[in-house]
Amino acid sequence: MNINATLIGQMITFALLVVFTMKYVWPPIMKAMHDRQKRIAEGLASAERGVHEQELAKARAAEMLKEAKQQAAEIIGQAQKRANEIVEQSKHEAQAEGERQLHAAKAEIDLEFNRAREQLRGQVVSIAVAGAGKVLKREIDAQAHAKLLDDLVAQL
Repeated sequence: MNINATLIGQMITFALLVVFTMKYVWPPIMKAMHDRQKRIAEGLASAERGVHEQELAKARAAEMLKEAKQQAAEIIGQAQKRANEIVEQSKHEAQAEGERQLHAAKAEIDLEFNRAREQLRGQVVSIAVAGAGKVLKREIDAQAHAKLLDDLVAQL
């Protein structure tokens, strides 16, 4: 065997293998590599968009939180204002009720004072009649002398 013939046979076989590989094996491998490269690029772009959208979502969430806090502060302010109004209204109502009760108590005191005065007048009349009876040494008839007794009560 000759080394040259073997070497030439191997070269021809290698050349045929290269041609076969370039024509039938290489294009599907290159297509798969390009597809994979494209998917990787799309994945990276999607990741970038996701990061950007996440940042936007964080910004929107922060803005919404800020608005919610502001609304909560407004609601609390309105509630405090309403509470103050209710307290003031209650104070005025309590003051009016106190004045009403004071007037009622004064009216009751006046009524009791007049009753006591009338009772005292009646007692004074009885004492005056008893005293006059002793002075005159006889009994005075209250029904017979009613006009005189009424004049005496009016003078007291």
